[in-house]
Amino acid sequence: MRKLIIFAFIGFLAQLIDGSLGMAYGVTSTSLLLTFGIAPAVASASVHLAEVVTTAASGISHLKFGNVDRQALFKLIIPGSVGAFAGACFLSNLPGDVIKPYISIFLLFLGVYVLFRFLKTSQKINEKKSINLSRKKSIALGLIAGFADATGGGGWGPITTPVLLSQKGVPARKVVGTVDTSEFAIAVSATLGFLIALGWQEVNWFWVISLMVGGIIAAPIAAWIVTKLPSYLLGVLVGGFIILTNARTLIATWTNHDHWAPYIYMIILIAWAGSLVFVIRNNKKESHKE
Repeated sequence: MRKLIIFAFIGFLAQLIDGSLGMAYGVTSTSLLLTFGIAPAVASASVHLAEVVTTAASGISHLKFGNVDRQALFKLIIPGSVGAFAGACFLSNLPGDVIKPYISIFLLFLGVYVLFRFLKTSQKINEKKSINLSRKKSIALGLIAGFADATGGGGWGPITTPVLLSQKGVPARKVVGTVDTSEFAIAVSATLGFLIALGWQEVNWFWVISLMVGGIIAAPIAAWIVTKLPSYLLGVLVGGFIILTNARTLIATWTNHDHWAPYIYMIILIAWAGSLVFVIRNNKKESHKE
């Protein structure tokens, strides 16, 4: 019972972050399962099974609060589902640990770009009403992000969210809501792939149910939070989180000196906090001028 409560809380926390920032449920949950000695394919399958329920709850919540761009949603679902299914079927044969750091480098720079772009954004800047995602871009983005999500146990949000946010004038609230809602189809496709490749007997239902319970509770809370945060603040929060999570991947992969890691994290956290203070003060000054 104690373990059930602990994992339900972790599922709650993971979904709260994911629903608010458009990423991290899969990464957080998979990392936890791997620390308990669960095989990568089984851990990823368990997380995706849980995500079928949590992403459905999250998607309904985001739709209710008007956080979803329906056109972009439908453009992402099909290629993302194809990529996720393929990634799930071929997980055991892929050098995921080799590819992951290079994806993290790209996302790290993208996170820095997103952070600095939203530092210059104010409440006065007119946002677009939609994400304006072209079919060609949606196919490439969906296939890559879906494939990465299934092979790494998390990747749909960390890849899709920063790429969409890199467009000027895009509403951050719509990006987070659309990415979170589309993840339901990705989770279903990845789960089908895992069940074909592994079978039901390999799934750890204890992990699945625990993660589901916490995620369902957190989903509507996260969707509500997104509606209350201004785009400039949400953008800085997402940008900083992208930098932190990908820096963690690179440190774990390439750094042999563990004593340097806390200092690197501290520098990132201080810079992130400073960015939040700057953007809040900057927008307060502009609002007072008006």
